[in-house]
Amino acid sequence: MEVVRYGFAFMEALLNMLEAGSPEWTLAATLDPQRIPRHIAVIMDGNGRWANQRSLPRVAGHKAGMSAVRGVVEHCARLGVGALTLYAFSVENWKRPRTEVETLWRLLRFYVDHELPKLAQNGIRIRTMGRTDALPRDVARDLQRCVTTTAANRGMIVNIAINYGGRTEIVDAVNQALAQAKASGNLETLEFTEDLIQRNLYSRDLPDPDLLIRTSGEWRISNFLLWQLAYTEIYVTRTYWPDFGLCELLEAIQDFQKRDRRFGAVHRDPVDASAEVVDDLLGVPSR
Repeated sequence: MEVVRYGFAFMEALLNMLEAGSPEWTLAATLDPQRIPRHIAVIMDGNGRWANQRSLPRVAGHKAGMSAVRGVVEHCARLGVGALTLYAFSVENWKRPRTEVETLWRLLRFYVDHELPKLAQNGIRIRTMGRTDALPRDVARDLQRCVTTTAANRGMIVNIAINYGGRTEIVDAVNQALAQAKASGNLETLEFTEDLIQRNLYSRDLPDPDLLIRTSGEWRISNFLLWQLAYTEIYVTRTYWPDFGLCELLEAIQDFQKRDRRFGAVHRDPVDASAEVVDDLLGVPSR
């Protein structure tokens, strides 16, 4: 699936929309439009603690978190981000109280129902990743309607990780590769490679995330995109998800643009040492 890249035109439009001199405008003005992350992934954490700080039930935090989702989708689209993956519900989240889980499904269905026309109008493409066949029937139906309705759009991809786990994704990829080999009569010669696993992941037609954002200050990836995050830059903010807005997003991207991404390689050594100097430093002859 093609992930569209944008640049100066989108940044100029964003700056024109913001109030000159505001914190958001000042942050946006520092960004390089050509180095906006192609794919951002987000672990949306802190809804419950946000509610607890305000002596509110957890459901109030989840509702406020939905408003943050709406804002971040709009902001990322305006910035020209190509794909946004949101960790909405993990395979471990079924362990939460039943009433809380059911509330999450109600909020998700409400969001899909009310936001779908606007998403479609703005060219957003909705995708899902995870074991969606195990979702409640009405939730799965509404999500599929969202995916189908926006499939022909050409704008930013919003990828919803729901009933998702990084480990289960890899297990499913292996099982799918085995099933394909068995069906084609190639099971005996099947050889697992990185490329084979990649081609069977839920996210096989998306680029790996450039930037992972985790809110609420927790320094862990919580079984999220274990394969895809190999060279992803990680940014953690203490801000709870319901309070994560444009300023916080711009700060994350600003921090990302300061990183030196080498993907295991190194830039040219500033000191060009001769073979004799290397031998002397190591104390080991080259021959």
